[in-house]
Amino acid sequence: MKKITLTCAHAIVKYLIAQKILINGKKEPLFPGVFGIFGHGNVACLGQALEENQKELPTYRGHHEQNMALTGIGYARAKRRQQIFVATSSVGPGATNMVTAAAVAMSNRLPILFLPGDTYANRMPDPVLQQVEHFNNPSVTANDAFKPVTRYFDRITRPEQIIQSFPIAVQTMLDPADCGPACIALSQDIQGQTFDYPEEFFQEKVHTIRRPRPDEFQIKEAAEKIKSSKNPIIISGGGVFYSDAMEELSQFAIKHNIPVTQTVMGYSTMKRDHSHFAGQIGGLGGKNTNSLAKQTDLAIAIGTKLADFTTGSWANFENENFKLVSINVSRYDANKHLAQAVVGDAKVSLTELSQALGDWKAGEDWNKKSQTELKSWNEHIDKESAPTNQEVPSYVQVIGAIYRNSDPTDIAVTAAGGLVGEVIQVWRPRELNTHETEWGFSCMSYEISGALGIKMANPDKEVISFVGDGSYLLNNTDIYSSVITKNKLIIVICDNGGFAVINRLQLFKGGKEYNNLLKSSNTPGLVDVDFAKHAESMGAKSEHVTSISDLEAAFKRAKASDVTYVISIKTHAYKWVEGSSFWDSPTLEIPTTKENEEALKLYKEGRSKQRQGI
Repeated sequence: MKKITLTCAHAIVKYLIAQKILINGKKEPLFPGVFGIFGHGNVACLGQALEENQKELPTYRGHHEQNMALTGIGYARAKRRQQIFVATSSVGPGATNMVTAAAVAMSNRLPILFLPGDTYANRMPDPVLQQVEHFNNPSVTANDAFKPVTRYFDRITRPEQIIQSFPIAVQTMLDPADCGPACIALSQDIQGQTFDYPEEFFQEKVHTIRRPRPDEFQIKEAAEKIKSSKNPIIISGGGVFYSDAMEELSQFAIKHNIPVTQTVMGYSTMKRDHSHFAGQIGGLGGKNTNSLAKQTDLAIAIGTKLADFTTGSWANFENENFKLVSINVSRYDANKHLAQAVVGDAKVSLTELSQALGDWKAGEDWNKKSQTELKSWNEHIDKESAPTNQEVPSYVQVIGAIYRNSDPTDIAVTAAGGLVGEVIQVWRPRELNTHETEWGFSCMSYEISGALGIKMANPDKEVISFVGDGSYLLNNTDIYSSVITKNKLIIVICDNGGFAVINRLQLFKGGKEYNNLLKSSNTPGLVDVDFAKHAESMGAKSEHVTSISDLEAAFKRAKASDVTYVISIKTHAYKWVEGSSFWDSPTLEIPTTKENEEALKLYKEGRSKQRQGI
């Protein structure tokens, strides 16, 4: 066996460069780049190896470790998990800053490779700068915080350990069932040490993502359950994207005459003009779709983990005969809530399930009802989001102005808070893959960082980020990143004076406004933030507008711009699209106000409809 002597850092970079993947028959780098902030834990060794190999593995300078990792996660989602970014930081706070991003990737089943620096394996200089010390366990470091929020974790304390660790990490991130983040912590002293590595370790390897076929018996059982239903619905999740099963979903819905609802993460897996498009479901869904959920006797969940906002905390399915079929590549997700599981790839499973169903289809009246109720709901939303002279417009009026002037291929990006639900009410997909969000971990500040990654993955498309003032103030440095990397974004800031969606929940639960909106916080020196000037200071073009007509004109200027363009507008803090689904959020069991009493009554009513199991 031929050997090559390399430092551990150079061996890691050489291995990453050798990894390729087939995308639509074309060989591409599995790792298109690295996001990095260098410190003493990674600059001298890994940093130099990256500099020497920047043509094959480019490194992008980050401005906050969490944000740069969120950008990598956004990129991976937009690439449908077929390419993976690396995020590297120093030891200490640089590493722990990435833990939140790791949780985002873990929750959303998305791949990213974290390479944080770590303390010395030889322990001679302990405690080193930024080292936390556990007096009863010196092997514990700050990087152990990654363990609960990664699919794979290892700490390299010998240079030869990468031969076993890195291939396992790669396969974990590419596995459709176990996909998620991997963290390999790199002891600082080990990065610079040499080892005689086998040359075979660095040979080019071309990966593909496997498509697990479903079990024949599971397909048969699922088909029997579906055939016995009268009013079935489909719940299309993000897994439909990752399997590239949009066409199979469309054909299945048409052939078997089943309305298709979509989760937040699965939104735009079907176009709005499709004959069986029903819209979004659950806590952020419309009245039309949640009406179907309450009546349906069977749901076919495809590629969704069935989180509480999808199911209305399991109070949304009121039919006493309700049954669940769950198609998911993950055994864990497929078997939730006593479902009839079909463990397999969505594309393959839909094809085989359709064959098992034969010519069976649901009654014509059911989908007609779905389309009638969708039309009625759309008319309501169109009215709510129409142009207005209202002094302070609502979220949906702002979104409506952008939607009316957008192109069908424009991608809307949202995350966390109230904007997600308001955007998907208005942004009815005219093309597939035109809505990207982070909802699994509901992470504020993803809106701009994630949008940057999505733009990097879709350089020929317009990417529009909708962000509230609260999220903007939390983290906005990737405006500067987008400018200096020439990845133009359009960012619409809805300034409603603080954390308005949580203020809404606070009031709904019978509380009084406190510590959410700026005006109800302990802010004796309160001043307005000039978001436009702030964004301009980072190199973006920007403007503040005060009306919907001015917003529409500003958006047209933003479309014509060749650099990131930020538009801010004051937005109503109390006007929202009405909810149509229960969400299990706690309420005081000992009311202290009349509002508490009413909230408790509604809470108990919703809890009474929750299904035990399914």
